[in-house]
Amino acid sequence: MKALRRLFAAGSDRELPAPAAPGTPLAEARGLGILLGRRQVLDAVDLTARAGEVVALVGPNGAGKSTLLAALAADLPAGSGEIRIDGRPAAAWSPPELALRRAVLPQSAALSFPFPVEDVVRMGRAPWAGTAKEDEDDVAVASAMEATEVTRFAARPFSALSGGERARVALARVLAQRAPLLLLDEPTAALDLRHQELVLRICRERAAAGDAVVVVLHDLGLAAAYADRAVVLRDGRVAVDGPPAEVFTGELLGEVYRQPVEVFPHPRTGAPLVVPERTR
Repeated sequence: MKALRRLFAAGSDRELPAPAAPGTPLAEARGLGILLGRRQVLDAVDLTARAGEVVALVGPNGAGKSTLLAALAADLPAGSGEIRIDGRPAAAWSPPELALRRAVLPQSAALSFPFPVEDVVRMGRAPWAGTAKEDEDDVAVASAMEATEVTRFAARPFSALSGGERARVALARVLAQRAPLLLLDEPTAALDLRHQELVLRICRERAAAGDAVVVVLHDLGLAAAYADRAVVLRDGRVAVDGPPAEVFTGELLGEVYRQPVEVFPHPRTGAPLVVPERTR
């Protein structure tokens, strides 16, 4: 933990992110292409994530959602096209500067040592070591743990937690980082109904506070209820990008997922409800 903080503190001349006005692009993919092995995983993908919005990446398995998220995080280099973060090419930022601008939640969270939960969450504060905002560490950690409902097991070893509890601690680490761009890969996969809703409410709260949130989801109902925009991926390309109420149609989703579906408006909110066609 201390070594991690020293690593970031060594870059004391790094440029801190400035507050972004609503609608400012914080992550952009332009003509993005990625080849893994011999497979074209992404092809000519355009996407913009703006301050103040939640963008849901949806699509069938193998469509390229996680690869696109990794590229937006600058964790995976573009084979063609360009990734821009906070207005600059991703490669123009040093790793410490990049860590101040985007926080990434991978699909699975694993640690080799039995760190206490609070220490795991505090790892999210490492990028701010040696900056004027280092004094916010305690408040940021406590706030993130409260938001994700993990405060009560702060002293427990991370390795002793259930899968769902680990997922919430990992999200707390991301929130404690307080980066203006949040990139979340299937954050609800291991969670029960209550905590799925909790995570998406947190996404909306972060967007309302001015962050840009890009989240990979398999649950189209959650995407419809909470996302400002849904980007539907199919075979490495963007099939459609727009508000869920406009782009979630039975025809499109049935074609993309190769499964007939029915789409109904929620009786109270009007958000699309997506259900597979069934005979009984």
